[in-house]
Amino acid sequence: MAITQRLTLDEFLALPAEEPALELEPDGTVVQKVSPQGQHSRLQLALCEQINRFAEGRRLALAFPELRVVFGAAAYVPDVSVFRWDRIPRTVDGDVANVFGTPPDVAVEIVSPEQSTNALVRRCLWYVDNGVDTALLVDPADRSVVRFVQDQTARVLRGDERIEFGSVLPGFAIGVSELFRALRLEP
Repeated sequence: MAITQRLTLDEFLALPAEEPALELEPDGTVVQKVSPQGQHSRLQLALCEQINRFAEGRRLALAFPELRVVFGAAAYVPDVSVFRWDRIPRTVDGDVANVFGTPPDVAVEIVSPEQSTNALVRRCLWYVDNGVDTALLVDPADRSVVRFVQDQTARVLRGDERIEFGSVLPGFAIGVSELFRALRLEP
C-alpha cells in the first residue's frame, strides 16, 4: 500500500490490517514493514525463545514477535518487543490484551538485506527517546548487535560480548556469538 499523505495516529489506526504490517512514523509517514527472510525469522524466533525460557516462568517479562505497539504518536511493529510482566496489557479477565498502547521495555530490530541500517538506527534512537529502556539493532550481515540505552552512548557488541537487558531481565544475558549460532544448522 502506498500512502503519500501524512496521517494522524487515529487515521492510521482506522486503516485495514495489511501484510506485511504498516507502520506509522512520528511525522505521520506510513511505511510498510519489510517481509522477514530466513535469517531474520530465525534470529527473531531464537531471541523470543531464549528470553521467554528465562523470563516467563519467573514472571519477569514476555517477548512478543511482530507486535504492534502504539506510543509517542507512532505505531511500530518491532521484530521483538519485551514487556516486563507487570506492564503487559491485560483484559479484565487477565488475558493478554490485543492493543499495546505503551512502549515496550526492550525493542529489537533485525536488519533485513533490503533495509536501510541508518533508518533502523534512527528508529532505535527514537525508541529510547520515547520510553523504551533498551533498543537492540541486530545485524546478521556483520554479526553485530548495537545496544541503545537512554542517555548512554550506543555500544556495538560482537563475538563473545554479552547482550545485557538491564533491570528488565536481571540475571539474563546472551552472547552475541551465541545468538548468531542460531543461524547455523548442523547436519
